[in-house]
Amino acid sequence: MKTLRVNDYDMAYLDIGQGLPLVCVHGSLNDFRAWMPVLGPLSSYHRLIVPSLRHYFPEQWDGQGGKFKMAQHVDDVIAFVEGLGLGPVDLLGHSRGGHVAFRVALKRPDLICKLVLAEPGGTLEDALMPDNADDGAPAAGSRAHLAEVTEKIAAGDLEGGLRAFIDGINGPGAWDILPASDRQMRKDNAYTLMAQIDEGRQPYTRAEAEAVSRPTLFVGGADTPGILPIILRALAAHVPGAKTIIISDAGRSMFRQQPKASCDAVLPFLN
Repeated sequence: MKTLRVNDYDMAYLDIGQGLPLVCVHGSLNDFRAWMPVLGPLSSYHRLIVPSLRHYFPEQWDGQGGKFKMAQHVDDVIAFVEGLGLGPVDLLGHSRGGHVAFRVALKRPDLICKLVLAEPGGTLEDALMPDNADDGAPAAGSRAHLAEVTEKIAAGDLEGGLRAFIDGINGPGAWDILPASDRQMRKDNAYTLMAQIDEGRQPYTRAEAEAVSRPTLFVGGADTPGILPIILRALAAHVPGAKTIIISDAGRSMFRQQPKASCDAVLPFLN
């Protein structure tokens, strides 16, 4: 593990392999360990650099103080890429990390060669929401969803809060079938959800999608329920020249559930 000082914070990261740099940004309740199932394949073709965002493991954060904001994480990733001193990189963001990567691509396209957005989390402006969309399922990171989760965590029911978050995104029973190592990673990062409810994340707009100027690939899981596939399709329809690949027999955790298929989707686009 290495660290890089960015915006007065020591960002921990893994750095393996050789070749064109690929920076991967994890999602909610995750950290650099989220990429373990695909470290081998991705680092066979790239210099793979996977950071943990501010206040995620290995930091032991209690959810108090600090600077947990979407804008802060966007600025941190920008400063991180600049601090690497490698020039433009390929950028892959998953879930909440996909939202971070989307914002980085808008703010600093000069830092990015190609962009991969794997089920980017968030919400859509009304103009992007299809008329027939079933938006009853809570979106990842939405206030309605997080309110239930944070209430349980604040009351000391850590596992209950995590189950509500994971099941709300991936469907009933999703928490219980997670491997023990994945449940532990989410427990290590549970208190980030306390701050995520007020992180200042803004809805995606059509104008923003149309302003993305880097070659972009969207990756989704065929079994992901709820609003998240709707967000993916809406953004992909408006990002100029965007490509989309859907991974069979996978949901939101496609890099863990189908690591080979996910790499087979991403690598040809990047290479």
